[in-house]
Amino acid sequence: MNVVVQRARHPQLREYIHSAVSGLLPSIQKGLVERVAVTFFNTDNIPMERFIFKLMVNQSFGSKVEESDLEFSLRSFLIKLSVSQSLTTVLPRDCRWEIMAYFRSLPQVSTSKDAEMWIPTDTKQWQQPPLITPIKSMNSEPLGLQLYLEHPSPAEQVSG
Repeated sequence: MNVVVQRARHPQLREYIHSAVSGLLPSIQKGLVERVAVTFFNTDNIPMERFIFKLMVNQSFGSKVEESDLEFSLRSFLIKLSVSQSLTTVLPRDCRWEIMAYFRSLPQVSTSKDAEMWIPTDTKQWQQPPLITPIKSMNSEPLGLQLYLEHPSPAEQVSG
């Protein structure tokens, strides 16, 4: 798409990211995934920052996709993502992160190998509603995508 993007240097990290995204693709295509989050945690396993990708896939579109329109929208989305660093917080070196998918409904384990790749999480959540910073939104049929950043509310940061 003629866009410079960041890429992990470590081969195992690249494989993990590729495997997570590839594993979600069938569920995204079926419209089962509502949003995907990349969450960063402190050493107490409390979320510090969360990037949310909210997905809307029009199932009725079939193969009538206008690739040039979709590519243009995705390109502008990726460019905006690369310049959103000023909205993020500086993360400590000892933080960890994970990719989480929020499903509208879970695929049946007995009928789908994809369901076996994802497990329920016991991730701690914030007690107060987070501060939400919109980053980019696009709608290019059949795909709608919103990206926003969540941080703990100031009350949460004081008590956490």
